[in-house]
Amino acid sequence: MTTRILPTVGDPDVARSVTTLLSQLPDADPAPPVGDSTTLLDTLARHAGESLDELPEVVLVHERIGPVPALELIREVALRFPAVGVILITTDASAGLFSAAMDSGARGLVALPLSYEELASRVQTAAQWSVGVRRHLGSGAEVFTGPGGTVVTVSGAKGGVGTTLTAVQLALAARASGHSVALVDMDLQAGDVGSFLDVQFRRSIVDLATVQDISPRVLQDAVFVHDTGLVLLLAPADGERGEDVPDRTVRQIISALRSRHEVVIIDCGTQLGSANAAAIEMADMALLLTTPDVVAVRAAKRMVRMWQRLQIRKPEETVTVINRWIRNTEIQPPLVQKITGTQVAPIAVPAGFKELQSAVDAGRLQDLESKSTVKQALWALAGQLGLVRATEGATGSTKGRLRGDRGSFGLRRRGASDDEEGRTPRAPRTDG
Repeated sequence: MTTRILPTVGDPDVARSVTTLLSQLPDADPAPPVGDSTTLLDTLARHAGESLDELPEVVLVHERIGPVPALELIREVALRFPAVGVILITTDASAGLFSAAMDSGARGLVALPLSYEELASRVQTAAQWSVGVRRHLGSGAEVFTGPGGTVVTVSGAKGGVGTTLTAVQLALAARASGHSVALVDMDLQAGDVGSFLDVQFRRSIVDLATVQDISPRVLQDAVFVHDTGLVLLLAPADGERGEDVPDRTVRQIISALRSRHEVVIIDCGTQLGSANAAAIEMADMALLLTTPDVVAVRAAKRMVRMWQRLQIRKPEETVTVINRWIRNTEIQPPLVQKITGTQVAPIAVPAGFKELQSAVDAGRLQDLESKSTVKQALWALAGQLGLVRATEGATGSTKGRLRGDRGSFGLRRRGASDDEEGRTPRAPRTDG
């Protein structure tokens, strides 16, 4: 049997060493190394979308891979692609790291400098395990092996720009079109998703902070299924408890949610901490809300620069959404795009305080009328972002597909160039 092997190595010297040794293994079919965690997950997702049989039997992960840390990457691969055997390549062959790697889902550990005998043994063991798992999956076991859902974060340039309202309406639009949708309140100190949807629920994201292995089954106990069909994971009622949620927990939560839902919307609020920074880094799309005024646009620019300095997100991988836009304002979308260096969403959301007031005061954004211009704009934006299936609703016909084709708004995969995607960024539309 031929064993397909996918190395994930960012270090050129290690990549050459791994490639040389893999080429000598009998019955091995090694793929060219991929250099980062994003490319690995995209590659596995593409193969899984075709067939379980298209996935490689073995994935090698180097300890210095990024942007997702090696152990977290192993955990995500194990959750999303449980038929793949993962091996960690590391200079630290201690018992502590071995135990941590096994807890994350690895099937073995290989020490640097590499030896042929050790690598061959670990690859053979992981491949045999993978083949056994695939036989089990073929017998009808219900185990998720697909590419996972689309994760979208919604952040505010400053307080009061409409972050939560936008997150809720995007989630409702995706749900109304038939997708399974999870809405996460990652504004850990001042989250209002529950208040905006008339929800009182004692469990929150904090209840998962001390859980070592957050599987989809564990997650079920912490979420609330709303009348609209949205699956909600709420922020804590006591804001100070938000500090108890580490980025490791957030990464596990997102991996578990995207393994069960087609769309995951995350309200990240306006304050940047390690938890929502991890969410923004992992997201397929990162939206940044601003209003067309000097203070908010300057705040958006500061936020984008901070994300870039902290290597969370590049400006060109961020989509700025302009809320409360009016035709005669001095600050128009092209200027926002120039100032922030981001993409600007093709639909600006109009100001509509009066039409929002009754729904906001009642804490029931799900009851916002279909004739609301704000709702129409946000649901149309959901279509442009590819978060809805083809449907006929308040905004008319809106078409979009998940993952490979993000609707008519050409969002790129993280790290991909315009040439790779075969398209150039669209000019912003200002007729929201």
